[in-house]
Amino acid sequence: MTSLEVLAPCPGRVMAMTDVPDPVFAEEMVGPGVAIDPDAGPTTVVAPIAGTVLKVLPHAFVVLGEGVGVLVHLGINTVRLEGEGFEVLATQGSEVAAGDPMITWDPSTLPSTAAGLDVSPVVPVVLMDAEKGSVASDVLGEQVAAGDLLFATP
Repeated sequence: MTSLEVLAPCPGRVMAMTDVPDPVFAEEMVGPGVAIDPDAGPTTVVAPIAGTVLKVLPHAFVVLGEGVGVLVHLGINTVRLEGEGFEVLATQGSEVAAGDPMITWDPSTLPSTAAGLDVSPVVPVVLMDAEKGSVASDVLGEQVAAGDLLFATP
């Protein structure tokens, strides 16, 4: 299998998956990857790879390309918002190119923890069904723009 480049779906600071404030992601139960602490303000989240949109929800999507699925999850516990604040631009089953618009949202409008929802704007970018610890990124701790290289598949 050739290496697949996974691009940043949104602008922000790249962080290690182990720093994600959710044990399911932090312990790589879904798969390895990195996360992005997104910039505040309205953002168009883009496809990290080219392929088929396997699943699209207001707060998350999966693109399958070259036999590899990449999950982008917009925030932690954002499923509790029931789609509020997200606009889905992509269609399930459609083909997308890396960098195609998928969802728009504004991470700075998430309710505070005072609302009792315990949400976080952190965006995990997960290589699904890959071996734990198999993703390494050269841009940890750095600021990226949407479309910048996050990591390549092992």
